[in-house]
Amino acid sequence: MKTTKFLSVAAIAVAATVALAGCSTGGSSNGGGSGTAAASCKPSGGKVTLDFTTWVPNMDKVVAIWNKANPEIQVKVSIVANGNSGTYQNFFNQLKAKQAPDIGQVEYDTLPAFRVQGGLEDIGACAGFSDAKKDFSDGLWNQVTFGEGKSVYAVPQDSGPMALYYRKDLFEKAGLDAPKTWGEYAEDAVKIKKLGGNITNFAKGDVNQFAGLVSQAGGQWFENSGQDWKVNLDDAASKKVADYWQDLIDKKLVNTLPSFTDQWNNAYDSGKDWTWVSAVWGANTISSGAPSTSGKWAVAPMPQWKSGETKSAAWGGSSNVVFAGSKHPAEASKFLVWLNTSTEALSALNKEANLYPASTTGADLPALTEGLDFYGGQKIYEEFATAAKDIQPFTWGPTMTQTYSDVSDGFGQAASGSGTLSEALESGQSKTIAALKAQSIPVKG
Repeated sequence: MKTTKFLSVAAIAVAATVALAGCSTGGSSNGGGSGTAAASCKPSGGKVTLDFTTWVPNMDKVVAIWNKANPEIQVKVSIVANGNSGTYQNFFNQLKAKQAPDIGQVEYDTLPAFRVQGGLEDIGACAGFSDAKKDFSDGLWNQVTFGEGKSVYAVPQDSGPMALYYRKDLFEKAGLDAPKTWGEYAEDAVKIKKLGGNITNFAKGDVNQFAGLVSQAGGQWFENSGQDWKVNLDDAASKKVADYWQDLIDKKLVNTLPSFTDQWNNAYDSGKDWTWVSAVWGANTISSGAPSTSGKWAVAPMPQWKSGETKSAAWGGSSNVVFAGSKHPAEASKFLVWLNTSTEALSALNKEANLYPASTTGADLPALTEGLDFYGGQKIYEEFATAAKDIQPFTWGPTMTQTYSDVSDGFGQAASGSGTLSEALESGQSKTIAALKAQSIPVKG
């Protein structure tokens, strides 16, 4: 249940070594350190206030539990837009200006970008991590350690196995079953269009969702032989997925609204859009964005490219980091261990944000075995638990934020009828290679 997109640990270790070769190795816990050496984790002494920037909804309610019980370590929460909607760039800007918050939320696929730029404090020496390690799967723990021995650069928070959210009532009324293959999905798109709806919204700005679809199809955007990186954004599987969605776009069978906007929410709330291929965290997104549809949704496995297969993928999944330069790594680490391993915090995160915990402790939460009224009483987390077992491996590169931005630009053009998704991947391929070379990271091609 804790599986997510897999990071090539050895590859990231190589990238980190190359990118940080010219940096100071004296990580500091009191301003401007490179984040390459373990923080001393000596308690600050006296009352401490930690700044925490996240996009998890209702995180303030969870933090309030901590603040009430820990008057000497108070946490101030800022809830912002998701990482690729500008928050990551803000983090990079703040790190450069030495004004980053103590704690931030960073998805697993973007951790390498912060690591190679020395933006993460090594909190491996802080109290509690020897016990916390056993609370996470090896795969997730490797993603936050990069295989660097006792170094720890983040605490896993949630994982993002994907499935199909669909309007069960509308499908039943139309005489349709949940599509089991992508072929059936495309056929249903035609039928739904004739009924005045769209089968889904193509997420032109959510390239990380598209990466999940590519992963399910067997694509691999990055490879590393131990030194040189190879970039494969336009491999055969990626082009297959791109051509599939391009066909739906060209035939105007999908919506192309910006994701997570009022327009996007309204399309689902009004029954204009019927499905969403998304991660487990999307359960809260739909319930909060489309409240009038309560009881009408259900969850099914992702459609398959071959009938009878059960391949899945992941979209997102996040960790909490202590940014380089924090004056209070010991206190921040103490809070993060509580937030991501204690039954008290995990229960609150699940209740307030439908968060699917990375921690093994979270797997036993009663809420994950109960039916949800919004989904017609279905025990949807069982569906995601099954999906998590068949997530296809996927290697992340060290410049994912830039890669997402470059590909997103092309996707936006394709959605508006200028260019194609395949052309966007080809452009992203060349720009990613250029970005790696610009950072002196060895790359083939």
